[in-house]
Amino acid sequence: MASGWTLGVIGGSGIYALEGLEDAQWIAISSPWGKPSDEVLCGRIGDVQLRFLPRHGRGHCVSPSELNSRANIDVLKRAGCTDILAISAVGSLREEIAPGQFAIAEQFIDRTKGRASSYFGSGFVAHVSMADPVCPRLSDMAAKAIAAAGGKSSTGATYLAMEGPQFSTRAESHMYRQWGADIIGMTAMPEAKLAREAELPYALIGMATDYDCWREGDEVDVAQVVAQMQQNGELARAMLREFIAALPNAREASPIDCALDDAVITAPDKHDPALLAKLDAVAKRLLA
Repeated sequence: MASGWTLGVIGGSGIYALEGLEDAQWIAISSPWGKPSDEVLCGRIGDVQLRFLPRHGRGHCVSPSELNSRANIDVLKRAGCTDILAISAVGSLREEIAPGQFAIAEQFIDRTKGRASSYFGSGFVAHVSMADPVCPRLSDMAAKAIAAAGGKSSTGATYLAMEGPQFSTRAESHMYRQWGADIIGMTAMPEAKLAREAELPYALIGMATDYDCWREGDEVDVAQVVAQMQQNGELARAMLREFIAALPNAREASPIDCALDDAVITAPDKHDPALLAKLDAVAKRLLA
């Protein structure tokens, strides 16, 4: 069944607001999973409803290791999002993905530690498939929007999610390349996992800022990253305008809309009412 789009945009490093919104207002949305990174900027562009969340908060005040991704995805779900487009600054692990270019993630390798990575647990156990962790429809539209904005992008990238906040050692950088990773960042996990549990189609655009430290003589420093982020930001904003303008009038249903079908394994008589109450947005479709 076709419906309207409510696009959630998660802005990464360097993307702290969304321009051109009509009826724009920052709205504080509470979550039973804790405090999100910031308020949600709500508005529309034409007939497309937009919900923007700066991943690190306005002013970049939240560290990658301290992001509350459960709250971030939860508040976007509560704000009515049907889909999520995430934008992240990344390091490049491939010569052909030069700083200033974009890479659209297709797969992830999760090397984060100690981050809450699921909404489900004792009393309501669920296992969603992450074999194909991104939405191909959104990823394809993102690639076309980048081209329309005059940018270059690589598709099918594997994103290595590291813990941070320190950058890689050279040994780690070489190892990640051997594993088949193409780009590296600190924030896409568990974000992508939680979006799938919330039945939200998700795509990630990586904005390359540097070559990490695998190339002889190269190393990453914040000044270099910030300078490239500023350049990437202009193209990212142009890409978003193209992406939104190209959205079909009607949103056809996605298989990811029903990702929780057959995922819950806990018997009904063993459900934990307290956990179910926290899942009132994420698993609303199942609990209605």
